[in-house]
Amino acid sequence: MTIETPQPIRLLYIDDDRGLSRLVEKELGRHGYAVTCAPDGDAGLELLQQHEYDICALDHYMPARDGLDVLPDILALNAPPPVVYVTGTQDGRIAVAALRAGAADYVIKDVSEDFTSLLRSALEDALLRRRLQRENDLAQEEIRLARDRAEAMLREVNHRVGNSLQLVSSFMSLQMRHVTDQGARDALRESQARIEAVAHVHRRLYTSGDMSTVAMDEYLVGLMDELSKSIGPDEGSPKLTLDAEPLSVTTDQAVSIGVIVTELVTNAVKYAYAPGQGGEIRIHLRREGENKVALMVEDDGPGMGDGTPKGTGLGGKIISAMASGLRSAVEFDGAHKGVRARLSFDL
Repeated sequence: MTIETPQPIRLLYIDDDRGLSRLVEKELGRHGYAVTCAPDGDAGLELLQQHEYDICALDHYMPARDGLDVLPDILALNAPPPVVYVTGTQDGRIAVAALRAGAADYVIKDVSEDFTSLLRSALEDALLRRRLQRENDLAQEEIRLARDRAEAMLREVNHRVGNSLQLVSSFMSLQMRHVTDQGARDALRESQARIEAVAHVHRRLYTSGDMSTVAMDEYLVGLMDELSKSIGPDEGSPKLTLDAEPLSVTTDQAVSIGVIVTELVTNAVKYAYAPGQGGEIRIHLRREGENKVALMVEDDGPGMGDGTPKGTGLGGKIISAMASGLRSAVEFDGAHKGVRARLSFDL
């Protein structure tokens, strides 16, 4: 069995004191360090540029340039090692200045064995912090890559769901061309509008940078365009107007709101105005406080009369189901001339 020999820690010790440099080389060599000594800052910089070191110890008082002048040049190198600052003075201001300049630690030096022990302890602490920082950076990078992959997959899912729903909508358009019964055509058209409301959410998701929320004001603009096309461009067709505050909701909320708006607008188109009469259908989306939103769809038609729903009642069931998903219910304002449906929900 092969036993791996631990690699020595490569230390660059920059100090003009040759005697202390030899002491550091001797003492730390016993503890697994491969020590290279440099007599001044410029020589140390040259070695750092030519070779790779795990850590560096830098003296303060040196000829030509002191350590505080050399330290920024070391840290400006590509991937510099951590630097432990060494000073023979008890002046704490020098140590503080070195730490602020980017030193990993500092040691007060003397000729005793305590100095080499303290230096080794500071070197090991600096190496440990550097290793932990690198591990943390690697973990953060892995998290970022995993998040990017998940977002890309989610964007692709939304893209495919949107395309599939669009395909279903196209099939329904083809089917409507071959159906002669007007009731069946109307049912297919209403179902197609519901599908488009959901498909529009997915289209917004895969074209947006945010996969978790939908900008509801922008979504409603697109939905109004789709509904206006289904109503038709005739002068006698009802006009849709939108007043929506900028706000974002979750994807599930967006689906529910889109379907509710589609149902209420469809009902208004069918029952609020006679064919060719024109008229206006208004959609409002406003905040009510910090975490509350009110949705309102209204028209100026004859109203609900005795309050009995017209048609098959399927639209009303769909509205109730979608409102229940928002933990709310649609209320109708009996004092309004036409029909005014209101829904309040929490963000």
